[in-house]
Amino acid sequence: MKPSKTSLSFEVFPSTSKATDDSLFASLEQMEGLAPNFISVTCSNRQASLEDSTVKIAEHIQQQHQVNSIVHLTAAYLNKGEVDTILTSLQQKNLQHILALRGDLYPSIPRSTDFPHASDLIDYIKKWNPSFSISAACYPQGHPESANTVEDIHHLKQKVEAGADQLITQMFFDNQNFYQFQENCWLAGIEVPILAGIMPIINKRQAERILRTADVQLPKKFLAILDKYADNPVALRDAGMAYAIDQIVDLVTQGVSGIHLYTMNKAKIARTVYDATQSLFDLETNNTVIESA
Repeated sequence: MKPSKTSLSFEVFPSTSKATDDSLFASLEQMEGLAPNFISVTCSNRQASLEDSTVKIAEHIQQQHQVNSIVHLTAAYLNKGEVDTILTSLQQKNLQHILALRGDLYPSIPRSTDFPHASDLIDYIKKWNPSFSISAACYPQGHPESANTVEDIHHLKQKVEAGADQLITQMFFDNQNFYQFQENCWLAGIEVPILAGIMPIINKRQAERILRTADVQLPKKFLAILDKYADNPVALRDAGMAYAIDQIVDLVTQGVSGIHLYTMNKAKIARTVYDATQSLFDLETNNTVIESA
C-alpha cells in the first residue's frame, strides 16, 4: 500500500488588505522555486468573495508560476446555482482541481439545504463535470462531530465513493495517530492517496489559537516544547520548525503519499522545510502545468 513517491504541497489563504496581498504574492514567487506538487488556496464561507480572492489567487498561481493550484470550495452556505456559477468560472480559467469541504458552521447564519455534507458537493461536482479532480478533508483523530471511529471512516468512505480522488488531513502533531488512521482507511477499502497535513508551530499566539480552537490533541513531547520555550520566541520558532521537520522525515520514511504544508503564507516556512527535506522527495516531477481537459 505504500507509494513509491511522496509529493510536497503547500497551502495559502487569501489576503485581507493590499499590504498582505503584496506579501502573499511575494511569498508565492519564492514558493514557485521549491517545486511544489500543488498550492491550495483556502476560502471563507462568503461566496461573494470567492471569485475575487480564492479563485484569483489560484489562477495567479497557475498562470504566473506554472504550479498546479487547488481551489477550496465549501458546501454549507452555497446553493446549486451558486456552485454552477463557480464551476463555470473555474472551467473557463482551466482550474480543474477542487478541495470540496462542508465548511465551518455559524449558528447565526442560515445554511443552504442543497449540500448538507461535503460528499453531496463532491457528488454534484463530479456529475457536473467528471474531469474535475477533487480532494477531500479527513481527520486523523476523527471528525469532532463523529460519534466514533467507525462512523467517521464511514462518512469518509462516502466522500471517496462520491468521487474524491485524494484526501488531505487536518493538521496533526502525533504521527502515530496518522498511521492508525491510515490503517483504518485501508481496512475500510479507502485506497485513494492520503496527504499528511503538517503545520509548524512557530510562535506562542499561534499555539494558543490551536489549543483554543482546533480539535486536535497535542502529545506530551510537543506540550513540553510549548512549556519550555513559551517566553523565548526565537527558541520556540526553532523548536517548532524542528518538530515539524522531524514529523515529515518520519512520514516520508514510512511511505506517506504526500506532505501538505500549512505555510500560513510564509515562504520562509516552506523554504526551511524544503531545505531540510528536499532529498526525501521526488521533486523532479512535482512542478508540472495542468493540461487542458
